[in-house]
Parts: sequence; C-alpha cells; structure tokens
Amino acid sequence: MLGLCSLAPIRPIIFLASGLLLLTACNHEGELQLSGQSTDQAPAQTADQASKTEANKEARATPEAASDRFTGPANRSSAVAQKYMVAAANPLAARAGLEILRAGGSAVDAVIATQLALNVVEPQSSGIGGGAFLMHYQAKSRAIEAYDGRETAPAAASGDMFLKEDGSRPNFHDVVPGGLSVGVPGALRMMELAHQKHGRLAWAKLFEPAIKLADEGFKISKRLNTLVKIDRHLKKFSLSKAFFYDNAGFAKPIGTLLINKPLAETFRQIAEGGADAFYKGEIATDIVKTVRAAALNPGRMTTSDLAGYQAKKRSPVCSFYRVWLICGMPPPTSGGVTTLQILGLLQGTDLSRLIPGSAEAVHMIAEAGRLAFADRNKYLADDDFVAVPKDRLIDPGYLAKRAKLISKTKSMGKAKPGKVKLKTAQLLGTYAAHEGESTSHISVVDDSGNAVSMTSSIENAFGSRLMVRGFLLNNQLTDFSFVPVVNGKAIANRVQPKKRPRSSMSPTLVVDGSGKLVMAVGSPGGSRIIGYVAKTLIAALDWKMGIQAAIELPHFVNRNGSTDLEKGSNLEVLKPALEKLGHKVRIRKLTSGLHGIFKAKDGKLYGGADPRREGVALGD
Repeated sequence: MLGLCSLAPIRPIIFLASGLLLLTACNHEGELQLSGQSTDQAPAQTADQASKTEANKEARATPEAASDRFTGPANRSSAVAQKYMVAAANPLAARAGLEILRAGGSAVDAVIATQLALNVVEPQSSGIGGGAFLMHYQAKSRAIEAYDGRETAPAAASGDMFLKEDGSRPNFHDVVPGGLSVGVPGALRMMELAHQKHGRLAWAKLFEPAIKLADEGFKISKRLNTLVKIDRHLKKFSLSKAFFYDNAGFAKPIGTLLINKPLAETFRQIAEGGADAFYKGEIATDIVKTVRAAALNPGRMTTSDLAGYQAKKRSPVCSFYRVWLICGMPPPTSGGVTTLQILGLLQGTDLSRLIPGSAEAVHMIAEAGRLAFADRNKYLADDDFVAVPKDRLIDPGYLAKRAKLISKTKSMGKAKPGKVKLKTAQLLGTYAAHEGESTSHISVVDDSGNAVSMTSSIENAFGSRLMVRGFLLNNQLTDFSFVPVVNGKAIANRVQPKKRPRSSMSPTLVVDGSGKLVMAVGSPGGSRIIGYVAKTLIAALDWKMGIQAAIELPHFVNRNGSTDLEKGSNLEVLKPALEKLGHKVRIRKLTSGLHGIFKAKDGKLYGGADPRREGVALGD
C-alpha cells in the first residue's frame, strides 16, 4: 500500500519506485508529510519543458498540438504568474480570490472567498447550501491534508426513503425537487475548519468580495440564462421563481443585473458569527422550515441535524504514478480511489509512446476506466458506515493483476469487480447511483507555495430548487443508491441516518519526488469527473502538455459501460475504430469544468481554465 496515513501513522516509510526515492511520514492528525530527494530528473525536465512551451504559446495557432494530435474547443494559452494564482469557474469569483491573495491571504483564505463569490454568480452549481471536498498542500512541511465537507443524511433518513409506495425505484427527477433530497450542508463548516488551521486573514474579511457582489449585483451570463430556460423545476417554488424569472415567467435575459440582498445579509451574519450563525439560530430554523414544508417531497431534516453537523479532516489517499505522487480525497467520495485506480492500472503501459487522441490511447484508458468503475460501484461508499478496502483497491500488486485483463486488441466489455480480501466486501451488491453535474472546482496557489484543490457542489443544476435567504439548498441525498438491497445483498451506498452519500468529486494534488508541488486540479461533471481528471493528469504528466492544453484535450470516458466521446471534437472520427475493438460508442456532450495550476521547476505558475464553461485563471 502506498501513501495511506491510516496504515502507517507517524513512522517514516521509504519507497523506491521508478527511480523515485521518497520519504513519507504521517503525523498524529493523519496528514501525509513528504520529504526526501528524487533520484530521477524526469519531473524537473517536465517542468522545464512546460515552462518553455508556455512562454511562446501566444504566437502559435495550435498550442502544443502537432497535426497528429487532437486539440480542444478553444486552444487558449495558459495564464502565467510568478507569486500566486487562482483558477475558478467564473471571472468575478476568480477576482475575489485574487483580491484576497493580494491582501496577503493564504490559499485557504482565497478559496473561501472564491467559493462565496461563486455562490453569488454561479448559484446553480455550488454554495453554502451544499458541500465540498478540499485538498491542502503546505509548502513548508510538505504535508497534504484532506478536508471533508460532504453533506449528511438527516437522523430520520431510512433506506427506503426514496422508493415508491409499491417499493419500486423512482425516476431521478421525481425526487430531486423539494425537501426529501436535501442533505445537511457541509461546505461552510468544512471551510471554517480549514481556515482555523491555515487562514491568515480574518474570517470576516473573506466575505467582503461576495457581499459586494450580492449587494451590487452581476450581469446574468449566457450560461446561467440557458440553464434557467431549460430547467423544469425552478418555477415550482415561489422564491426560486421570483429570483430567476421575470414577471411574465421568462428567464431573466442575458445582461440583466441580478441582485441578491438576502444572500448579502446571510453572508454578513456568517461573517460576524462564524459558521455557527448558519448551523444554529435563525438561518438553521429557516432551512429546516423550508425543507420540511416543501410543496414537493417534504423532507426530514431537523435543527438538531444542522447543529450536530461535523466537518472531518481525513487521511488522503495517495499512490505513485511514474515518478510522481498523486493524492486525492478518500471516501465518502469515490473520486480519489477511482482516479488512482485508473492511473495504477496503466502503470505498465508506456502512455508517452501513444498519440493523444488516438484510438489506441483512448482504448487503453477506457479499459482501465471499466475496471476501476466496476470496483467503485461495489466497494466505495462512506467508510464511517461501510468497510471500504481503499488500501487494497489502490495496491500496486492488485492493480497489476487487474491490468492483465486489458487487451490492446479488443475490449473486455462489461468488467466485473475484483475480489478483495475483506469479509464484508463479498456481502455487498453492485449498484451505480445517479450523480448530478452541478458542481464547481477551484485551484489556488498562494505566495508561500501552499496549494488548495477544492471541489464543491449542490448536485443537480439548482440543487433541490429550494431557496433560503438567498441561497439554494442541495439535492445531494439523491447521490445515495435509491435501492438499498439488490439480489439479497446490501448496497454499500444505501441511505442510512447521518451517512454521507458517495460522490465522484476528485480534487487532486500532484507532487514530485522531493515532495514539491507540481499540480492542483479538479472538475465538475458527476461521475464523469473521474475520467476528466484522469485524462488531464495523463495529458500533463505523460504527454507533457501544458495545463491549458491538457484541460482542453477532448474527453473520452468509460464508466464500465459505453465509451463516451466528446461531441464536436475530433474524437468523433474514432467511433468506427473503437467499435471494431468492441466498444459501444456514444457521442455526447461532456461538459467538464476543469481548473488547474501547474508549478514549473523555476517556480512559475501556469493556470488552466476549462473553455467548456466560464472559468478563468488569474494571478500575479
């Protein structure tokens, strides 16, 4: 097992792999601490190469793309900075984070300010009514930490709460709107926990940019306008309808100034009173009233559920990939483990020799995805409730054995989960739950070299559609498996009181052999997040692409079913070749929202923002 602090507390361990000498140690709090020295110069060469490539991008029509390589939809240049940087899903939110960095704030300070601003300008995707996962890298100690702000089911939740009266499974959109789908929000409590340890500026200071945005308003973007137009549930609830639509019932037009005074006041209360102002008192009372009195699907949340919510600091899951160490979030998200599984399954394949966007490259990575998702759908869930064999699932020996199932000449079809030596594991049934795609990702590096990779979400676009004091409440409980038992076997991700639903959010950090930061990245996109992040890591690390080009590289995802190719990209031409290999191919929109930062050897920061959404990378 590599890099799991829970398996090796306190004691240093030395690993030698692919020329990498790394000393890891875990302290009493479960932080992964890194030190040591690389015996292989590949990471340094990669950083140099990226630095030189980025410097002349502006003059190139197709940056970092030869004629035999596929390029993404925009071909923008990476942002470049010397001191600090933030990459986020909206320019106004990124500027809020940059303002905090310029004021001397830490990476945690900046990510909080950015998230609060996103709550204003990108209300459909994330906010204080939802949850988040945060990965933190501390430059001085080289410690890596994982902060869990995932929502929880209320104490009154039950395994059959989403089933129809006849015991059958409902349609997803039958249970999304209203109170039953709302989990106890965790983002604020988690951000406060991270701020207590890593914040430099006062808590209240971090709210100033978002309060100003909410008070003065912002112009509705094309993306927000489009999402409101096509939404089928917002009009069912009076506050949401009044906020997003005009008096005639039409979506407020692009360019309309959207002012949110109730949210500004909510932020002022939390800025003054801390997260307790949200989880206790008037705000908490209003949340519970809204959930329990919802016109559709009234929920079960109580004020005790809110008051008792706890954010958690967890041990990150980490594995070597080539000459790097890659770290992600542990359960209750499946993102960290499953991303590491995909990469681990490809350790024996020299991907650097494959052409990006070729049928061979897509085939190999898709087949790894099949195997990883087969394990994910059976074993991964909230391991405070279910024994999750995460150490075994990312063990190099286990993955090397599983990788033998991958053929270069034909698809394996539907993959079966691997056999894991854990008594309770064999008693679990397999079930793939639905996951919404309304999520946002932020990557930040501060002037001390500390980094944050944070993914936050309210699940479906506009969450439960319930609005309270200017913010939308999540529908994250629909990330649980609606059916608690299949073929007599309990589903790991079934609903249980106070349990956290499985996620696919994959905030990721990459360090080199000496424990120095290389990359922070993540994305929205439901369960396809895992494929988006894995592809971007491979593009940056194996194919030596700059961060922007790696993000723009067209998507291909396999979740142990069809191989999805990004609609409108050059990957569409691969359909016949992949079908000949045995893939069932679907051409579809794959709207990620990748935001990443790559740190070169000379210390320069290169930021990438996904052109599939509205994001931007900014820095000084």
